[in-house]
Amino acid sequence: MALDVLKVTIERGPDAAAAQQSFDVPAYENQTVLDVVSWVQQNADPTLSYRFACRVGMCGSCAMMVNGVPRWTCRTHISKVLDGNAVTIGPLRNLPVIKDLAVDMDPFFDKWVEAEGVHHGALTRDDPIAPVDETTVERTTANTGIECINCSVCYAACDTVTANKDYLGPAALQRAWTLLNDAKDEGRASILDAVSGKGGCHTCHSMGSCTAYCPNDLDPMSAIAGLKRETARSFFRRGRS
Repeated sequence: MALDVLKVTIERGPDAAAAQQSFDVPAYENQTVLDVVSWVQQNADPTLSYRFACRVGMCGSCAMMVNGVPRWTCRTHISKVLDGNAVTIGPLRNLPVIKDLAVDMDPFFDKWVEAEGVHHGALTRDDPIAPVDETTVERTTANTGIECINCSVCYAACDTVTANKDYLGPAALQRAWTLLNDAKDEGRASILDAVSGKGGCHTCHSMGSCTAYCPNDLDPMSAIAGLKRETARSFFRRGRS
């Protein structure tokens, strides 16, 4: 990297919009955004709060806003996101800020529960394990969403979440779609009721930010479109009965 020093601006919270602090950080080859944040905490300001764990893109806990874009900071090289020699790093949007770059994930996971994004089993540990046919359309569809690691990047990217606090969000709805197509899940009626109500799948404006920014290349927008189709079919089937 040709630059010797990076100008790093970090939003300090919980009122991040009113508190920004700049640091001069030495530049290194193959430096990630998480490396930059860690350098600031270790060398300039030990009070800086942020969250990380695996550092290899498996846990998602290091997600932050980088120049206004939600990203995994452990997998984002600083050279790819610099504006000149500067970068601004902030907490994920659409979630309450605990301190600095650490956000409260409770609202995100509460939406999973509201969307019935939990397995609805009918068997007990005494029952034989039910076989799963991996070749069915339903199983293939379910598999497209199981790599979600709950990083909340899609939630932070979603303008509908920003505008509507009741909206369940792309991750919760994608989880609901996965379970709806899972042959082992017995909660179809509950899932459809949950995602068709206030803040459900029909609240989505199909802008596609969730799919565009997913670090695992998942497609929540298509999952939400699937839920819209299934809830509509369910509505008309009930109307005929």
